[in-house]
Amino acid sequence: MDSLVKQVNVVAVIPARGGSKSIPRKNIKPLAGHPLLAYSIAAGLNAHTVDRVIVSTDDKEIAEIARQYGAEVPFLRPAHLASDAVRDISVFEHALAWFREQEGSVPDVFVQLRPTSPIRPAGLVDRAVNVLLSSPGDDSVRSVVESKQTPYKMWQLEDNRLLPLLETDLFEPYNMPRQELPRAYWQTGHVDVFWARTIVERKSLTGSRVLPCFVSLDYCVDIDTLRDWQQAERLIATAELEMTKPAIKPSTGSDGSLPESVALIVLDFDGVLTDNRVLVHQDGTEAVFASRADGLGISQLRRNGMRVVVLSAETNPVVTARCAKLQIECCQSIGNKVMWLKDFVTRQEISLDSVVYVGNDLPDLGCMQVVGCGVAVADAHPAVLRHADIVLARPGGYGAVRELSDMILSQRGQNDQRNQDW
Repeated sequence: MDSLVKQVNVVAVIPARGGSKSIPRKNIKPLAGHPLLAYSIAAGLNAHTVDRVIVSTDDKEIAEIARQYGAEVPFLRPAHLASDAVRDISVFEHALAWFREQEGSVPDVFVQLRPTSPIRPAGLVDRAVNVLLSSPGDDSVRSVVESKQTPYKMWQLEDNRLLPLLETDLFEPYNMPRQELPRAYWQTGHVDVFWARTIVERKSLTGSRVLPCFVSLDYCVDIDTLRDWQQAERLIATAELEMTKPAIKPSTGSDGSLPESVALIVLDFDGVLTDNRVLVHQDGTEAVFASRADGLGISQLRRNGMRVVVLSAETNPVVTARCAKLQIECCQSIGNKVMWLKDFVTRQEISLDSVVYVGNDLPDLGCMQVVGCGVAVADAHPAVLRHADIVLARPGGYGAVRELSDMILSQRGQNDQRNQDW
C-alpha cells in the first residue's frame, strides 16, 4: 500500500463559495474559535495520503483566510460556478481544467472535503483514500453512516396521495418491522474520494462502483441551519470526540508569550466569562450562561496575589452580580477600553507589559495589542484569533478563564522552581 500511495498524486479540494442563504458567510463564520472552512483544511493537511489542499472559492476574503490556515488558493472560481444551483461535478471539472492548463497534468485522485461536515474523526481522510487505492477497479469512496430512518418506510406525494418512495419486491415494507428490512446507509458529507478518470469518463464524482467508508453517528453533524451550528459548537466544546481540529497558536506559554510576571488579568465579560448567549425573560430581565470552573480559576489567581478586573462596554446588573459573586472588580460603561486601561494601570502603578487581556471580539483588539499578552478564547472572531498572542483551547463560558489560570500558575510554579535552583 505504501508504494502505491507514493505513486499516486492525491489532491484535496474544498468547495467554499461566498454566498450562503441559510447562514450568511457560513464558510468563514467562527465555529468554536475557527472559521468553519478551517476544519476541512486541517483534515486535508493532517492526512498523510494527501499531497495538496486546495480551496475552490469565488470569494477573495475566503481565499485570504484559507491561505492563512495553510491551504492553496491558486485560482478563483468564476461567479457562474458559485450559485446555489451549481453541482459539485462542475466545481471539479473547473479544477481539472485549471490543472491541465496551468500545470500540464492532473491529479490521479481527488478528495472532496465539504466545510459543512467539520467534525471528522482523526485519520478519516487517510482511511477513505486507502479504501480507494486498495480497490483501483472501483470508481469512488463515500463516507456513510447507517441510517436511523429506513427509506422503506418513506413516502412520496402524488396527486395528494401517498405512494411508497421505493419500488421493491417486498410486500408492504412500510408495515414490516425495521429489523427485517435491508440496512440503509446515509452519506455523511465528511469525505468523498474519487479517481480523476471518474470525472472524465463517467461525468460523475461517484461513478457506479462506490465503496463505503463508515463513520460513527456521533460525528454526523451537517451544518445547514443555526441549530446545526449550535450542535456542532456543543460537540467541539465538550471535547468528548477525538476529531481533527485546526492548528492554533501555542497555549502553553512556552513560547514566552505570557509575561514573566503577571500583575493584572483583565477580562471582557460577554463571550469570555459567558458563552455569548443571553436568556431574556418575559419581564425583560436577562440571564447568562457561565462556567463554575472559571470561578475556581479566578479564585486561584486571587489567592496567588493577582488582580482580576472585568471590563465591559455596557452596564448590566448581570455583570455586577457575577463579579460580586467572584469577588473581583467590575468596570462597566467603558466607551474607550484602551484609554481606560492605560489610565487604570498608570494610577495603579502597573506596567502594561505585566497585563494579560482576554477578549473575544473586535472591540477587544485595541486592548489586546497594548498589553503584555493578548489572549483570545477559542471561539473568538477570526481577526481576534489572528492577532492574539495566545489562543485558548476552550470557548468562552466553557472554562477558558480556568484554562488561562492554570497556565499562569503553572508558569509561576516553573519560575519559582528555577529561582530556588538558582
